[in-house]
Amino acid sequence: MRHGRKFNHLGRKTAHRKAMLSNMASSLILHKRINTTVEKAKALRVYVEPLLTKSKTDSTHSRRTVFSYLQNKDIVNELFREVAPKIANRPGGYTRIIRTGYRLGDNAEMCLIELVDFNELYSNDGAKKATTRRSRRGGAGAKKATDAAETVEGGVEEATVVDETTAPEATTEETSSEEPTADDASEETEK
Repeated sequence: MRHGRKFNHLGRKTAHRKAMLSNMASSLILHKRINTTVEKAKALRVYVEPLLTKSKTDSTHSRRTVFSYLQNKDIVNELFREVAPKIANRPGGYTRIIRTGYRLGDNAEMCLIELVDFNELYSNDGAKKATTRRSRRGGAGAKKATDAAETVEGGVEEATVVDETTAPEATTEETSSEEPTADDASEETEK
């Protein structure tokens, strides 16, 4: 019986399991994301996150320690040169597991495990959304009001500044984006 045994052996002997995790960690560092089963991804997270923490200090000792786990000089160089500078400010949680469904053959739950700082879709480094505060009152005390930036098909237009003392009616109107209408698009295709 396995009462209280919390370690997942992944259906492998010790040497096979260590080799598999080493290869998966190397693939994760090299490709920044890999597809695997959820159980293997959870085991890989426990295996690779201490290595990523160790890579923050670039010393001979930490390189040798990481090399003893990964057994590949090129992957160790990749880890210390490219991955470590990006995760330097992160206190932990370097990987993300995204469940993708079930495998068709054996119905195993599949997922995508990736390095958090290398996914551009979730990063906050891009353009910050312009936040403005609009007053409900007519604005005797407010001198300027800004219109919120509108996004047009992935792009961001600049926010416009309107002086309320010269154009009070301009603040109540909605700014319209200049998108071509269906008539304009059909005329352009005919030309």
